Amino acid sequence: MPRADFRFSFPKRVRYAECDPQGIVFNSRYLEYLDIGITEYWRAAGIYALSPTAMGPDFHVARNVVEYKKPVLLDEMIDICLRCRRIGSSSIIVDYEIHGAGADDLRAIGEQVAVNVEESRGAPAPVPDWVVRCFEDYEGRPLRAEKAAA
Repeated sequence: MPRADFRFSFPKRVRYAECDPQGIVFNSRYLEYLDIGITEYWRAAGIYALSPTAMGPDFHVARNVVEYKKPVLLDEMIDICLRCRRIGSSSIIVDYEIHGAGADDLRAIGEQVAVNVEESRGAPAPVPDWVVRCFEDYEGRPLRAEKAAA
């Protein structure tokens, strides 16, 4: 999708420890970059500021997909771009992309599905309305499955 479709991006410099001996980022680090992006995206959307608990609501990752396009190299600046695509009854789907410095420098794309639970070993629970409002206000569009489809 066009980079302009992402309201949120977070810059990050690639560190030595994230790379293999050839100076290319290990594939597993892309999920760490996603985790950094999710944390900062939630902060930007106001989730942590409004949460009744210090950690925010309890979402567990149900699915991660990464599609690698071009390598990310040692000491490069990258942008971690995220957007909430849709909110279901108990899940949130987030699209993400990792870009290099150029406007058309796409390095990876993917998605994450996270499910809200009431406790660490609990069953899926509805996404709280205040969380939906935070993401919809931040993205400036409806995200609930039934509203987004209409």
